[in-house]
Amino acid sequence: MTLWANRMGTAPADALMAFTASLVFDKRLAASDVRGSVAHVHGLLKAGILTDEEADSLVEALGQVGAELAGNEFAYLPTDEDIHTAIERRVTELAPESGAKLHTGRSRNDQVATALRLFARGEIAGVIGKVLELQRTLDRRATEAGDAYMPGYTHLQRAQPVLLAHHLLAHGWALARDNDRLFATWKRLDVSPLGAGALAGSSLGIDPDLVAGELGFHGRFENSLDAVSDRDFVAEILFDLALIAIHLSRIGEEIVVFSSEEFGFVRLDDAWATGSSMLPQKKNPDVAELARGKAGRLVGHLAGFLTTLKGLPLSYNRDLQEDKEPLFDALDQVVLALAGLDGLLATASFDVDRMQDAAGGAGLAAVDLAEWLVAAGMPFRDAHGLVGTLVRESIERGVPLAELVEAHPDFGEQALEVLDAAAALRRRTTPGGTGPDAVAVQRERFRRRLAADAARLAEREV
Repeated sequence: MTLWANRMGTAPADALMAFTASLVFDKRLAASDVRGSVAHVHGLLKAGILTDEEADSLVEALGQVGAELAGNEFAYLPTDEDIHTAIERRVTELAPESGAKLHTGRSRNDQVATALRLFARGEIAGVIGKVLELQRTLDRRATEAGDAYMPGYTHLQRAQPVLLAHHLLAHGWALARDNDRLFATWKRLDVSPLGAGALAGSSLGIDPDLVAGELGFHGRFENSLDAVSDRDFVAEILFDLALIAIHLSRIGEEIVVFSSEEFGFVRLDDAWATGSSMLPQKKNPDVAELARGKAGRLVGHLAGFLTTLKGLPLSYNRDLQEDKEPLFDALDQVVLALAGLDGLLATASFDVDRMQDAAGGAGLAAVDLAEWLVAAGMPFRDAHGLVGTLVRESIERGVPLAELVEAHPDFGEQALEVLDAAAALRRRTTPGGTGPDAVAVQRERFRRRLAADAARLAEREV
C-alpha cells in the first residue's frame, strides 16, 4: 500500500509505479534517511507529540533498520516506492503502535531534501580528500623532478623551457581551486530543511532548530517553500565536479600526448596501462583517456539538471527526483578518475633527457634574447622585431640561430649564454614563475595550502 492509497479509489497502475519509483537508485540515501528520522523523532518528543516510550521504541526500530541496511539484510517489498517509504514501512513492522507516528509533521519533501543534504555533505568530504591525495602526489613528483626541465607549450607549440616541477604544480593549483569551490558549496548546503513539511511548515510546534543542531547543520531553513524546492546545491556540486573532471581531462590529455612515441616524455607503469587485443606491441594510456572522456559525461549531467530546474514553479515538483542519478554518477566517476590518475602519476617515469632535449632548442630562448636587448635599453617592440627577423632567417637559410646571434652587432658572443635553456630558467626570478628559486617558494606555499585544506576538511568533518 502506498502512503497516499486512501486518497485514491483504485490501486495505482503498474506502469505508473514503474515510472515513478526511485528505490533502485535512492537506496544510497538509506543511512542519511535513518539519521534524519532519528533527529525527527527527538523533535517530536520535545514537541510533546511522542511519549518517552514511543520515542525510545522508534529510535530502537530505526537502529535495527539501519543495521539491516548496512548488513544488506533489509528485505524490500514490491510496494516500496523509495528508500524513505521502505524504511518507514519496516519501522512500523518493528514498532507498530509508534511507527504510525513517525511521519507526523514531516513530508517526504523535507525528508528527502534533508537526507540528500546529509549525503552530499559526506560525499563532498570524500571528494575533497581524494583531490588532496592527487595534489600530494603532484607535490611529491615535483620534488623528485628537481631541476629537470621540459618545453612549456602554447597552442601545443614549444614556447619556453619550464621546470617539470612547475608544470606539475600548475595542475596542483587548479585542483586547489576545485577544493575551494567544494568547501564553498558545502557551506551553502549546510542548511537543514527538516520541519518545512510539504511546503508550509507545521502546526504541531516542531522545532527545526533542534533537529538542525542534532544533525550537525549550520542552521535551518528561512523559508519553507524554498527549503523543499531548493536544489541549487545539487547544481553547484555538479558544476564543481564537472570542473574537476575538466581539470582531470587536461591532465589525461597531456599524459596521452606525452606518453606517445612522438613525444616520449612519459613512460607509464605496466600496472597503470593496458594492452591491445590485436597489436602485441601496444601499451595504451586508457586511464588517461577515460579521465578525458568522462569529462563530457559530467558536463552532460550538469547541463541536463540545469535544464530540469529552469522551468519549475514553487515549490516541490516530482521533476526534482531527477537530481539523484546525475549526482550519484558524477560523484562516482570523479572519485574513480581521481584515484586512477593518482595511481598513474605516482608510478609514471619521466624521460628527463628527452624532455630537456626538446626544450633545448635555441628558438625557445627567443624572448630571452629580446629581454636581453631590453635590459640594454632597446624598446621591447624593436627587440621583438629584431629577434623575430633572426629566427626567420635561421629557418629560411638553415643557419643555427646561435651563429646569427653571435654575428649580429646588437648581440655578439656574450649573448650566446642566453640561448642555453638551463640559464634561461635561472633568469626567471619573478614570483610564481618557473625559475628554480621561485619554484622552491611555490612548492612551500603549495604544501602550506595542502595542510590548510586538510585542516579545513578535518574541522568540517567533526
